Formats: sequence, structure tokens, C-alpha cells
Amino acid sequence: EIRDLIDERFGKDKRPDKPRMYKTKSKNAQEAHEAIRPTSALRTPEQVKKHLTSDQFKLYELIWKRTIACQMIHATLNTVSADLACGDAHNFRATGSSIKEPGFMSVYLEDTDDSKPESDDRMLPELVDGETVKLLDIIADQHFTEPPPRYSEASLIKTLEEYGIGRPSTYASIIYTLQDREYAELENRQFYPTDIGRIVNKFLTQHFEQYVDYEFTARLEDELDEISRGEKEWVPVMQAFWSAFKDRVDDKEASVTREEAVQARELGTEAGTGKPITVRMGRYGPFVQIGTKDDEDKPRFAGLRPGQKMDSITIEEAMPLFDLPRALGETPKGEEVQANIGRFGPYVRYGKKFVSLKDDDPYTINLERALELISEKNLADANRIILDFPAKGIQVLNGRYGPYVTDGKKNAKIPKGSEPANLTMEECEKLITEAPVKKGTRRAAPKKKRKASTRT
Repeated sequence: EIRDLIDERFGKDKRPDKPRMYKTKSKNAQEAHEAIRPTSALRTPEQVKKHLTSDQFKLYELIWKRTIACQMIHATLNTVSADLACGDAHNFRATGSSIKEPGFMSVYLEDTDDSKPESDDRMLPELVDGETVKLLDIIADQHFTEPPPRYSEASLIKTLEEYGIGRPSTYASIIYTLQDREYAELENRQFYPTDIGRIVNKFLTQHFEQYVDYEFTARLEDELDEISRGEKEWVPVMQAFWSAFKDRVDDKEASVTREEAVQARELGTEAGTGKPITVRMGRYGPFVQIGTKDDEDKPRFAGLRPGQKMDSITIEEAMPLFDLPRALGETPKGEEVQANIGRFGPYVRYGKKFVSLKDDDPYTINLERALELISEKNLADANRIILDFPAKGIQVLNGRYGPYVTDGKKNAKIPKGSEPANLTMEECEKLITEAPVKKGTRRAAPKKKRKASTRT
């Protein structure tokens, strides 16, 4: 049916003499996605578009086009260099490709992740020797040699396939792990390594080089495939791996210091004290440290700001981090006001209370703005309390799901038709007494998000 459709729509010259047959590259690859085909090639995207949503149509069109393209002839491109004369003294050269026979490109042209194609990949129009080309514009651009483009999800998977690492069923989990453990961040569809990613990569390549070698990973996966096919026993294979690996882990635990593991980088020394200033990775992210644990005084710490990187921060950029906490002044009640950054982000502290900073910078916020935020927080807190009976420790509060009564241990719903602000202390006590006791239910503890770690 596909071959008949190619004859009718694209011409018999676009169809090979025999149907194209494909063989899997890996003995063990399931490649179940290869079974996805239109129920009939005659159901063209144009015909079914009116029955589909926009996203459904795009998906169907992709499947249909790739299905038809896989049974068409290959595309033939010519590598072309065109010399263009400009007067008698100047010559320009354009290099690229021209299509000799479009083949499957008549129906489907695969997209590329690299937005800047190489010069040989540029498509040039058909030119005839001696032809006069109309000049539209002259663009003077300076070009420098650039590094290879960063990996996108698609190009990373393509590279994994080339090295024989992973399987189609594991590619999604590999990409998920990179981001979940914060080894890399996806920006503009490209992967950028994080500080923790650089540290883990450097540690593994220095101390576990044979286990992060491309050939080792591919070879071990081949052995696991042989086990799954019954060609090898699993115990000898796993023992050969585990014995050497455990010896290496034990050796590194004894020989590698924590300083080496976190890869502290010295930025300089503090003026006046001469104490070393280092940047290193901690439990809650990268931070700058002044001094060492061997000093009489405890070391001072300051976390890096968003956008600052361990491998590029300078001592000039690091020292202002120690300006926190900043004393801003006092509230009208005489409470000290400070700006700082804590485990859960930037905040303003007044007395024993705190206000989180969302859009304000703790390094630049002034007392006037801090008092404004404190006033908003106090107003929100005041609006939350509808009634307060301190003698009994009972309050009527505005909650996420509406007003309720609480004594700090039990919460009670307010009956429909009752006005929360008009409740008496006796009515509140009765509601608390009649409120059902929460029954403990045995539930599995929620999985904690795995934090990035330098441990192997």
C-alpha cells in the first residue's frame, strides 16, 4: 500500500525496486516503537486533520511522514563550491550542497539540533557557469572556530547510541537522572553542567576512570544482554565486576580526603588576617569559606548567589557575599531588622519573626522596604486570626480551605450557617471536644528527592 501511494503521489522513480527491509543494530534491542505505523497509509494527514486536535495532528503527521519516507529511495546531494567574480580583482567562494535527487526528502526532512549548520551543509541554489547573480546585500561577518554544540536531549541520545551505551528503554531515565540529581540543567534545549555535575565528573574520571570509560559501559551491557539470552551465567559476570569495584571503593575511602572530594578551590587570602578563602561544595550547594577548621576561630561561610559558578567566581565577587547578615535598623517597636539568606532562601528577620523575600535582593534592600514587607506580613497574620481565646489556647483561624477552630492539637470544622466571628468560647470548646481524633494511618513514607552527592 505504501509503495502504491509513493507511485501515485511522488512518482515511481521515488520508489526502490524492492521494499526496503531494516535490521536491528542490537541483538537485544526491543525497539517496540518501530511498530508504530498508521493503520493505512492512504489515511493522509490532510484527510484526518479535521478529526484531530493540533497536537494529535502533529504527532500523526510525524508518524505518517516517517512511515512513507522509510520506503522511498535515498536522497542524493552534490557537494558544491561556487566561485563568484566581483570585478577583476575580487573573487568570492560559496560552499554547500545542492539536491540532485530529493528521494525521501520529498516527504520528510529530519530537523537538526544545531541551529548553525556547517558550511558544507548549506543548501545552494542551482547555478550555471557564467551566470550573473544579482547582488542583494554584502554582510561582513567575522567568524571564529567554535567548540562543538552542547548536547540536547536528541543529540545526547544519538551519541549514546553511537557508543552502545544504554537502550531505548533507558534513555529517558538517563536524561531524567541528569536533571533530578542536578548534574546538568536544560537551558534553551541544551544541557549545561552544574557545579555538582562538574565535581562528580572530575572525581569519577580521576578515581574511577575505568568505570566511566565508554567501552566499559558498552561491554558490560553486552554481557548483561548475553545473560538475558541465557548465553552466560550472571554470578561470574557480577563477581568479576563487584570484586574489583569494591576494592577500588575501599581504597578511595581511605586515600582520598574530603578536601579532594569536594574539590575546594582557593581564591586568595583575606586582607588583614591572611586566612585562605576557598570555594567548595556543601550539603546545600556551593559556598565560599574564609579560614579552615584548624583555626582557633570558626570558619565563616557564605553561599553563592544565583548565576555564580564555582569554577569561575573570583575573590572580588566572593567577598561581598560576607556582607550578610545586613543590619537594616529597627522597627517602630524597637525590634532589630536584618536581611540574610538562609536554607530556604533570602529573608528579613525582625525580632524573632521572619519575612521571606521573593522579588527583593537581601544585599540591596533598605529599611523602608523591609518595614513595608513586615507590615504586609503582620497584616496577613492579623487577617488570619478571626478570634483568639488565649485563656483556653483556642483560636478561630482563616485556613487554606476556609475558617476553622483549633487548640493547637485538634482542628474542628465550623458548621454551615455559623458566622466564625460570632462564635463564643463555649461553642469553640464544644466543637473541639466533638471533633474526631485523627486516626493514624500506615502509609509509606514519601520518597525524598535525591540530592546530588559526590559519593560513588
